[in-house]
Amino acid sequence: MVSPLVSDSDLAAAMRSATPPALLDVRWELGGPPGVEGYRRGHIPGAVYTDLDRELAGPPGPGRHPLPDARVFEAAMRAHGVSRERPVVVYDGGAGAAAARAWWDLRYYGHPDVRVLDGGLAAWRAAVRPLTTEEPAPVAGDFTASPGHMPLLDAGDAGRLAAEGLLLDARAAPRFRGEVEPVDPVAGHIPGARSLPVAGLLGDSGLLLPADDLRARFEAIGAHPGTTVGAYCGSGVTAAQEVLALAVAGIDAALYVGSWSDWITDPRRPIATGD
Repeated sequence: MVSPLVSDSDLAAAMRSATPPALLDVRWELGGPPGVEGYRRGHIPGAVYTDLDRELAGPPGPGRHPLPDARVFEAAMRAHGVSRERPVVVYDGGAGAAAARAWWDLRYYGHPDVRVLDGGLAAWRAAVRPLTTEEPAPVAGDFTASPGHMPLLDAGDAGRLAAEGLLLDARAAPRFRGEVEPVDPVAGHIPGARSLPVAGLLGDSGLLLPADDLRARFEAIGAHPGTTVGAYCGSGVTAAQEVLALAVAGIDAALYVGSWSDWITDPRRPIATGD
């Protein structure tokens, strides 16, 4: 299995090769500031800024970050130099969730070779690798967005999976329990879901845990190769990182893109609190 991750050293080598990857900078923070500001202060040479809110998600409703329209996504990726036959590497400036959402979107829409820089910009900086403020003008790519290449859940699927399979909630445990809800108007979780905060899948360095360690954590909660597994969070961003970690562990998983912010839009859907 080819890992969906790439190390900073392997990325540096790929950038020096005759066929460097298309490199996307997906800096984003919930509530701001806009990621482009950090990008303009310094980014990995050759990286093109990619806007999560406008290019990796559709307009809110239902859910805060629904799937982007295929044609909108295709146009954005082509403008950023993405072609089907050219590898893509994505990174962000945080814990990796925004980059994972870019990875998931590209894979869902059919790109065969997408990897996430493990540890993101922090790992690149820790290795004392160069940054630049120069913004590239990439040659337009030929990527064609074809949906359906990654398993996707809607609300009905998520409810059934929580009851009959394994649905993981990637949010922090207090949000799962309904003790706090800093973003959405209703607190709690999908009944039957299991709490597995994505923060616990990262090491102290900000890298994802090694594959064997991830596999052990997932198996402890009931996720094994061959198990029907799905993940959700607040709006389908953090959960994309959980799907990425599952992929590193060799476990296929579906993403509920609408996630909690979509689930609560229908008052008929049940809500659970506590452990």
